[in-house]
Amino acid sequence: MQSVISVENISKQYVIGRRKDESFLTLRDEICSFFGKAKSLFNRTSLQHYGSSEEFWALKDISFQAWQGDRIGIIGKNGAGKSTLLKILSRITEPTSGRISLRGRVASLLEVGTGFHPELTGRENIFLNGAILGMSRAEIKTKFDEIVAFAEVERFLDTPVKRYSSGMYVRLAFSVAAHLEPEILIVDEVLAVGDLQFQKKCLGKMQQVGNEGRTVLFVSHNMGTIRALCNKGLYLIEGNIHKTGSIEEVISAYTLHHASNKGIVTFGQQNTDFVARILSIGVISAGYTNYADTLPFQAPFTVEVIIESNNELEAVVGIGISNSIGEIITTLHSVEIGEEPTIEKLKNLKFKKGINKFYLNINSNILRPGTYIIGCTIFSRSLWQAFDDKPNCITFEVTNHNENRYFDERQSGMVFLSDSQWENR
Repeated sequence: MQSVISVENISKQYVIGRRKDESFLTLRDEICSFFGKAKSLFNRTSLQHYGSSEEFWALKDISFQAWQGDRIGIIGKNGAGKSTLLKILSRITEPTSGRISLRGRVASLLEVGTGFHPELTGRENIFLNGAILGMSRAEIKTKFDEIVAFAEVERFLDTPVKRYSSGMYVRLAFSVAAHLEPEILIVDEVLAVGDLQFQKKCLGKMQQVGNEGRTVLFVSHNMGTIRALCNKGLYLIEGNIHKTGSIEEVISAYTLHHASNKGIVTFGQQNTDFVARILSIGVISAGYTNYADTLPFQAPFTVEVIIESNNELEAVVGIGISNSIGEIITTLHSVEIGEEPTIEKLKNLKFKKGINKFYLNINSNILRPGTYIIGCTIFSRSLWQAFDDKPNCITFEVTNHNENRYFDERQSGMVFLSDSQWENR
């Protein structure tokens, strides 16, 4: 069985700045030359800097294969090389080195209005895009009504697309790309432009495309969307492949890599303009004073949050605990959300000026063995404003010393840690 996409040692190099052999001058250079004052205006150092350049590798030795029906989620931080990879696969740009083999028609949606001519109407652009994909006019006419209905732009079909909103652009562009039956569908984060209802329609359509045996490559920063749509993943770090495999494995690697602090994490204090800010978050095992990154199953533990406040105020501390693939399994706040604070709880709202220490004591640890991630947020009393937010910043392990007890690691869901108490000092 042949792969639909075969990528072998793909690299892409860009040049930052200006090459020394580029001879064009700026307007400033021309003016200085005209008045003969270049030497007095620019010293030798600046002239040497002018024309300097730096090589930047957006991708380096990328290799992977995709098979018929694969739905591959490509994830990574901004600047990791995700969009560059999609542009190379879409033949928008050429790689510096390496080889790509694509078997079948490719439809890509990388930017709003990809492949559209702004002066043509929506109707004309449907036929233009179909022709670019290699479809005959008869084939396009067969799918025409479905495309228009899915995009919900029938009223504006004979209007030049330059007058479309960005959301209308995306709806029509995606509908064309998905309905003209390409063997390979490539979609970047562009779907975030559309409204929530249309995003759900798009994800459903991509799921259908994959189930029909076609191949989908999808870039998104939304791990929930990636997990729902894709069955495989590719994780990029600074132009290199860090992890490939099942989507669960790849998302887990991505989430844990960005929460690599174990036991305790501290944050810088460079910003002086703040209401309240988190200085550190730590996990302490019951009976100990040191921070711990490993906790025994069913043993109590404490989450310590040290906060600096610029003034006295009333605020709420929220702790979120996620599993290894980034799913929130529980959230705990220093007051009961939706209830008026009692006298006993009011002390957990009050921040004194300076350093405040909050402790969340979890007396019954019912978290199943595995890896967990903690994030913390400081809210205003009304919960409408977040003074500081530190998501997914610290990890800890729950271990099972009872080897006879079996846990299904695939199970997940919300956990209610009812036996927990807050205190501030």
